[in-house]
Amino acid sequence: MYTQEYNLTDKLTFNVPAKSSFYTSVFTDEELRDALNWARENSHAILLLGGGSNMLFHDDFHGLVIQIGHKGVKVLEDDGRRVEVEVGAGEVWHDFVIQTIEKGWGGIENLSLIPGHVGASPMQNIGAYGVELVDVLKHVEAVNLASGELRRFTAEECELGYRASIFKGREKGNWAIVRVAFTLDRNSELKMSYGAIETELQHIPLEDRTHKDVSDAVIKIRQSKLPDPTVLGNAGSFFKNPIITKAEFEEITRNHPGLPNYPAKNSRVKIAAGWLIDKAGWKGHDRGTHGVHDKQALVLVNKGGATGKEVWALAQDIIESVKQKYNITLEPEVNQIRTDRGNPDY
Repeated sequence: MYTQEYNLTDKLTFNVPAKSSFYTSVFTDEELRDALNWARENSHAILLLGGGSNMLFHDDFHGLVIQIGHKGVKVLEDDGRRVEVEVGAGEVWHDFVIQTIEKGWGGIENLSLIPGHVGASPMQNIGAYGVELVDVLKHVEAVNLASGELRRFTAEECELGYRASIFKGREKGNWAIVRVAFTLDRNSELKMSYGAIETELQHIPLEDRTHKDVSDAVIKIRQSKLPDPTVLGNAGSFFKNPIITKAEFEEITRNHPGLPNYPAKNSRVKIAAGWLIDKAGWKGHDRGTHGVHDKQALVLVNKGGATGKEVWALAQDIIESVKQKYNITLEPEVNQIRTDRGNPDY
């Protein structure tokens, strides 16, 4: 079933106005292939939609929006300690995290409360509080948009990097992720040194802490500083944390001491974009219908009535301001959906 002139706003966590010429949801690989064939036969552009949590529509989409709704959580292997589990791309990410904790499977508790669906997790290589998806990814199954071929990508073939993957790089726009498999560990080491997790857990003796304790701490931290998209339109962190050379870091901190930083690959340094935006004076910035969140400068918000173009104009102003102050060019983490683009990410 293909719905014409479909209102997408309620499917987007930014809650900006947007429509698509046609919309359908699919729950199996065969339904996906049928939708792809229909779009091809009718010369419609294709946009894949998951949870709608990491995208900003600048205007309407002239083509077919296909929402990936594949469900299911299937154990592939279980040796008593480690478990390999395959999950449908349409499952809600946080719901899956909670399910793993209830079953005693460790490894992704630090990724609690990240919005969106499972299918987007390898595309973005989602990460938080010292853990990234690359740490647990087993494989990805995806359908080729042109041929309908189903291919399994190993974790290595996914080429995961910081908020990056092959699906956002050289294979961008070629595949629809339908299933993702993870290797989880009942005895995995708890990651508690990042952010405020240790502070939240200080009342629990070290030897008594569990994966659920870490998840509860992460949820409490995120809820304390990140707005609920059902209340205030947003897509979480709007910008990536820049990764720069040590020489660039030393140059910046000579004039701007106190910049939070973390070691990155190849002797580079990851710096906190939120700190840069805050110190440039943007935290809590208000433009009536939209602005910058007053508790987390990385988050742009739609207070009601803002368009995607207006939110993007604010983002551009922030990028220019940070560039002028620190000579650092921020990059958006949120995908920009424009009618002049091909097949954006979902």
